[in-house]
Amino acid sequence: SVMAKPSRAKVKMLASQAKKVAAANRAVKKAKSEELTTSGLSPEDEYFQEDENWRTIGLDAPARRALIDEGFYQLSDLRKVSLAAIRELPGIGPNTIRILILEMKKQDLSFRS
Repeated sequence: SVMAKPSRAKVKMLASQAKKVAAANRAVKKAKSEELTTSGLSPEDEYFQEDENWRTIGLDAPARRALIDEGFYQLSDLRKVSLAAIRELPGIGPNTIRILILEMKKQDLSFRS
């Protein structure tokens, strides 16, 4: 079976989409490399000391960064804040919430109500 040749319009549209994606990828890469050269540390290095507690309980990197950026370095720090406030943080998804609730129960801690 012979596949129909895509229309010129479709070819143009796909080429345009590919260029936009490539440009976005380049912009992200450039921003990351500039960030590295200005700080001299990779973002992961900056968080490495502080996020040990979060890594131990299995939180992913975006969640760990979100918590550290808000000044939460360990489970007991979360007693100062409500669960609703934690849910609002970028990088905190349903899986992170599940892990946090479970780990806090294990240590007999609770979020601020």
